[in-house]
Amino acid sequence: MEDSDGDSDDHTTGGAVAAAVDESRLREDLERNGEFGAIPGEGHGRTVLTGTESNREAREYLVSRLEDAGLAVEVDAVGNIVGRWDPSGATGAPVASGSHLDSVPEGGIFDGPLGVYAALESVRAMQDAEIEPGRPVGVVSFTEEEGTRFSSGLLGSSVAAGEWSPEDALAMADEEGTTLGAALEAIGFHGEGRLDASEWDAWLELHVEQHTELESRGVPAGVVTAVTGITHCSVAVEGEANHAGSTPMGDRHDALCAAAEFVTDLERAANERTEVDPAAVGTVGELSVSPGARNVVPGNVRTSVDIRSIERESMEYLVDAARESLDRIAADRGVETDIEREFDVDPTPMAPRCRTALREGAEAAGLETIELHSGAGHDSMTVAAVTDAGMLFAPSRDGVSHSPREWTDWADCAAATRVLAAGLTRLAG
Repeated sequence: MEDSDGDSDDHTTGGAVAAAVDESRLREDLERNGEFGAIPGEGHGRTVLTGTESNREAREYLVSRLEDAGLAVEVDAVGNIVGRWDPSGATGAPVASGSHLDSVPEGGIFDGPLGVYAALESVRAMQDAEIEPGRPVGVVSFTEEEGTRFSSGLLGSSVAAGEWSPEDALAMADEEGTTLGAALEAIGFHGEGRLDASEWDAWLELHVEQHTELESRGVPAGVVTAVTGITHCSVAVEGEANHAGSTPMGDRHDALCAAAEFVTDLERAANERTEVDPAAVGTVGELSVSPGARNVVPGNVRTSVDIRSIERESMEYLVDAARESLDRIAADRGVETDIEREFDVDPTPMAPRCRTALREGAEAAGLETIELHSGAGHDSMTVAAVTDAGMLFAPSRDGVSHSPREWTDWADCAAATRVLAAGLTRLAG
């Protein structure tokens, strides 16, 4: 009976917090943030690279909004920002929520900032509903999630999870030789110490879906079951450059034709794998052809492979298929092939209790959710290595992201934030 009463109280509390989410306040923050690094043209685009002037402006605005809500703000050595709310009587490890403020070049205004400002709005909704949770609550903005200037991505969260040291991260340099440490110092966000995600009781992140499942099904929010694993491979094909006019077709060792066959082999293998694992994908996204002349048979090709799935078995299946394809092509076409696996991240399941909190938060808010996986990488996949983590998706119009055409309706932003706020309240006790 006590459990039933407790669940009822949690439901009522979550509903009150969800109802207190202010759509206009959330929209104001997101629109203001979208002005930093705004680019001209159609849509709503921005370029906010880590350590730039637009990044400084975005960070300073966030700090001001955190302080306006009464949160204590700290910045660690790699520029991670956390605003901490310590309600009266709150004890124990905090729960945290957030995302990132940086963007890809000419990216959208929701990817990252929605998660940061939805976390802040969740705290403000708790305050407005006069709900004081039993644990402190942190609002977090991680540095360099996109990896467009200093790293391959997830930099700030990797430091927070203990995967990278602050010293190694600060020494990373962009193409012009500027280090992360120097860039952060220049904009006034080279802080001290290290944000330690292992000290959190739990973590939640709201993000735009970057796909069409929620939109097509008319559902306002999706509870993420797992974040995809990712493998990157580099592939080399060595043939023989020769004259395009005087080299008979039968005597050629064309590296580009061999590479083209590899591309279609990988596509075929990925399509076959989707029969048992719909989340499995394989992509060849770039080719470098040498010598690159119209009248020369290509002698050398460098290419890359991106393999993803929420099942480790599928990732291994596609890597093996890639190797088998290259071996066969080498024998059939008289070329040399090589493949190196340069990057590998396991699929990351989200914590059951975080998923439950989000589902129950949606129920308290009177909103429907579905479960789905993430095909893109997020900070939550690194945080999940050191504490319980959960993710929530908001709909993306036409599935477009990393583009000025990226769009999530304001009502959908608010609805997903209501789910987040109620779920965060539940985790915070």
